[in-house]
Amino acid sequence: MNTLAATKFPPGLGRVTIAVLAWLFLATAALAHASLTATEPRDGAVVPTSPTTLALSFSEPVSPLALKLVKPDGSAVALERFSLRDRTVEIEVPPGLTAGTHVLSWRVVSEDGHPVSGSILFSIGSPSGSTYAGEAIDWPVRAALWTSRVALYAGLFFGIGGVFALSWLLQGARAGRRFIAAMLGIGLAGTALSAGFQGLDALGRPLSALAEPSAWSTGLGTSFGKTVIVMTVALALAGVALVSRREQLARWISLTALIAGSLALSLSGHASAAEPQWLMRPSVFLHAITIALWVGALVPIARLLQAGHPHALKALHRFSVFIPFSVAVLVAAGIVLLIVQVGQPSALLDTAYGNIFLVKLALLVVLFALAAINRWVLTDRVEAGDRGAARHLVHSIAAETLLVLLVFGVTASWRFTPPPRALVTVAAEPASVHIHGEKAMAEITITPGQPGPVEASALVMDGDFSALDPKEVTFVFSNPSAGVTEIKRKASKAADGTWRTSDLLLPLPGLWKVRLDILISDFEIARIEGEIQIGP
Repeated sequence: MNTLAATKFPPGLGRVTIAVLAWLFLATAALAHASLTATEPRDGAVVPTSPTTLALSFSEPVSPLALKLVKPDGSAVALERFSLRDRTVEIEVPPGLTAGTHVLSWRVVSEDGHPVSGSILFSIGSPSGSTYAGEAIDWPVRAALWTSRVALYAGLFFGIGGVFALSWLLQGARAGRRFIAAMLGIGLAGTALSAGFQGLDALGRPLSALAEPSAWSTGLGTSFGKTVIVMTVALALAGVALVSRREQLARWISLTALIAGSLALSLSGHASAAEPQWLMRPSVFLHAITIALWVGALVPIARLLQAGHPHALKALHRFSVFIPFSVAVLVAAGIVLLIVQVGQPSALLDTAYGNIFLVKLALLVVLFALAAINRWVLTDRVEAGDRGAARHLVHSIAAETLLVLLVFGVTASWRFTPPPRALVTVAAEPASVHIHGEKAMAEITITPGQPGPVEASALVMDGDFSALDPKEVTFVFSNPSAGVTEIKRKASKAADGTWRTSDLLLPLPGLWKVRLDILISDFEIARIEGEIQIGP
């Protein structure tokens, strides 16, 4: 064993790894997590007078970070008076708005800790030119956030997992300690900095603002702040276990660090915010802890084999015995997360989140194939004393390590993409519009607010908001720009007093005209008309 060659990565594999990681980051779309489902007034609407309130409805509860109104002359005013009603942010409009096009720019943080931003336009009286160009993606902040997330993963899986492997599998052997210490340091730096980068991303601030206290307080104030705090404690505990001379104490500290680090990942993020949380958070925890058990042992075992350490074969045997069970739990937890997050198989091809998963799956197939060869081919030969197999195993572990790094890069890219389950939630959200006429008005809702079979409902009232009990109500839909003429459907009165029809198909997305023909009496009919946006 002493004549074993030093561990070397296959030629060019390091450069390929860096290139693929860079491509994965740059190819990641800047998409939202909580999604805007409705606004009042609707985006692009022309209203006769200044509204008293503005409303933004989202697919999940949010907390506003910054709200501002850009006026037709390009000046901006901060909107600091607002209230939260479930998933809707109701904003008080400042007095004295003039005619022309206004832009409501908003930035909120969703339940999973990720910031979401956007803007809507509405015009008072008539549209005018707008000088607002919108918010561009801050790629330096985005790159820093992605890099810090990869560093956090390295600290947990290679660092904390490596300390656990030294204490429990290698029985106190010191193989790979420098690498593990480096990973703990990288993880600690990445975890700490990620709080500031999270705050910059949430506030829409540049990297130059990293020293500002608001960046750190905002980042720690999101759900990701809990992950940062717990992960920092876990990494510190792993450091204590690594330098401890008391073997039994180091074992239990390393186990505590492993549990805490895996728990940290379940405190924030897409999967942890999904329902049912009693299933999703434990699945994230199990997924993380089994990865750490597997990945953390790779480098220490490779270093033991390299050095011809007397514990090498025993450590390799222990690892080969438990790793199939660990991988089985890892895969089972991953399948649960996949089913909830992706939902429909078509989403793997139709969404950025699904595309990233397919890249990750391709890497995992290669990784699992290497692991299988190592476990059922090379390990037996190494235990039989085959030195050539030992060299091959060391090189294979090096390749496994690089593949794991690639997987970290792919996984970190999910930070910037919404899971398909969130997109499905948005698609299921209704579209609504308020139509006000002289003799009648109505709140009209289309469920879902997407093309296809839908249900239309209307709460009909008198023009002065008093109760109205018409004899008959008919929905009339049309889309002149798409060449769709009138689609008429008679409504029936439901027990809650609304008028509904489910025999309705709206075949196209876009801005639809909707009219209600309200038969008030045998001799009086009121017609009110408006527009409603049916999503793509």
